[in-house]
Amino acid sequence: MANPLTNSARLAVAGLTLTWYGVALYPRHIPAPLGLRILRVLLFPLRALGALIRDPFKKQSTPERLINALTNLGPTYIKLGQFLATRSDIIGKELANDLSALQDNLPPFSQAEAEREIERQLGKPLNQLFESFGPPIAAASIAQVHKATILEDGVEKQVAVKILRPGIERRFENDQASFRFAAGIIERVSKEARRLRPVKVVKTLDRSMTIELDLRLEAAALSELEENTKDDPNFKTPNVVWPLTTQRILTTEWIDATPIAKVAELEAAGHDLKQLGTHVLQSFLRQAMRDGFFHADMHPGNLFIDPAGNLVAIDCGIMGRLSDKEQAFLARILHGFITRDYREAALAHFEAGYVPPIHSADEFAQGLRAIGEPIADRPASEVSMARFLGQLFEYTAVYDMKTRPELILLQKNLVIAEGVARMLNPELNLWRAAEPVVKEWLTAELGPAGKMRRMARSLKAIDQALDDLPTHLARLKATSEGWHRLSSHINEMDDRDLNSIFDNHRSSPWPTRAALWIAALSLAAIAIKQWF
Repeated sequence: MANPLTNSARLAVAGLTLTWYGVALYPRHIPAPLGLRILRVLLFPLRALGALIRDPFKKQSTPERLINALTNLGPTYIKLGQFLATRSDIIGKELANDLSALQDNLPPFSQAEAEREIERQLGKPLNQLFESFGPPIAAASIAQVHKATILEDGVEKQVAVKILRPGIERRFENDQASFRFAAGIIERVSKEARRLRPVKVVKTLDRSMTIELDLRLEAAALSELEENTKDDPNFKTPNVVWPLTTQRILTTEWIDATPIAKVAELEAAGHDLKQLGTHVLQSFLRQAMRDGFFHADMHPGNLFIDPAGNLVAIDCGIMGRLSDKEQAFLARILHGFITRDYREAALAHFEAGYVPPIHSADEFAQGLRAIGEPIADRPASEVSMARFLGQLFEYTAVYDMKTRPELILLQKNLVIAEGVARMLNPELNLWRAAEPVVKEWLTAELGPAGKMRRMARSLKAIDQALDDLPTHLARLKATSEGWHRLSSHINEMDDRDLNSIFDNHRSSPWPTRAALWIAALSLAAIAIKQWF
């Protein structure tokens, strides 16, 4: 583990790089701590020199300089920027918007390194694993992808092989250690920053990177998404080739398809762009509302259109999950705004527990009406889901709605899906596109089949409780017998014994008395825990 001196050196390099580019990766909506303000003054000459050298030639905006600075700092900082772009509640809207354009396109590592990693991970020479193995066709901050060919039942099959960058795990661990070190210091010295819980933010990034650095988990996510969507119209994911997949290698079928960003090519191939835009939005909503498991990184680089017009989604390194309660919340919110039933939308917030009951549902519904009515009859091209969700989350803050990370990820991806859909069809009517999916959910959940599923879940919970009942009764009996023995022992003591105990307690030094009280309270807590 890195020591404080090493962590400080790494952070100093990062700070110098950001200063050179004339940017700061710090929330602009809260005051900077005194130490950071002093550091800014000390580094002003370097920042001024960077601005003098760069600006006249590149004319870069602040977002462009920030993106270039993070890219130069390497993979961990790219991922940190992408992660923070989803947390406008922490860093503020302005900085989140700046980071939202951050891409992780980097130069590939060598073909020789890729082939050595393949052989090391799969334990065989390359020519025994693949009929052919081509050069990298895409390279990102964590991994790169090669096109290859395998033999399957005597038939050649094209596959995509994703390989983690050499040494990427160690680099992430070193940088994450520095982030943890910095977050701990920030929480100690800045009261304002402490409110944003930087230590918890870094822990969340830790968990996210642990998943992204184990390609078996991405393979499992691809498999689960494919299973959930196998009957969905016009949506596909590549199948996983499990024998050629390890922690550092992911092999999937190759799907010939056109990147969704190449709109002119799609139109020339005869695809219905308006219908494709609808598919993008509906596919995301089905995953979120019906399955509670959705692709959470649906930017254009991860979406393709195959010759049959199917939407093909790749790269399941970032996925979102919603509980039954959150799925219902999303469906009821959308249904309330589609039908202009603002009380229904308000009640969804209260019943989900997102808005505390100290507030009035009718008053909250009035506020939602103020958001919904101005856009209800507007032309489709003037209705922005990003603006709508921004207003909704701003308004709920007035009613003490706590930040929900899972809903922020959902919000972020809904905005991305809207952007992709609007790229294909600028006139897309968001409410009309969402309505069939919402109706599907309402029919499935509120109809006879949904009632049967809920009844089955309730019966399963009751059955589990009955299975656990003997264990709980045994604990209750043991606790009762313990209290009975203690009561009998106390009853056997005469008044002189009790008076002696209390006299000794009163004459004991205060540390001893405090220790006895702590022990007594601990015993009481243990007894209560056993009882329940």
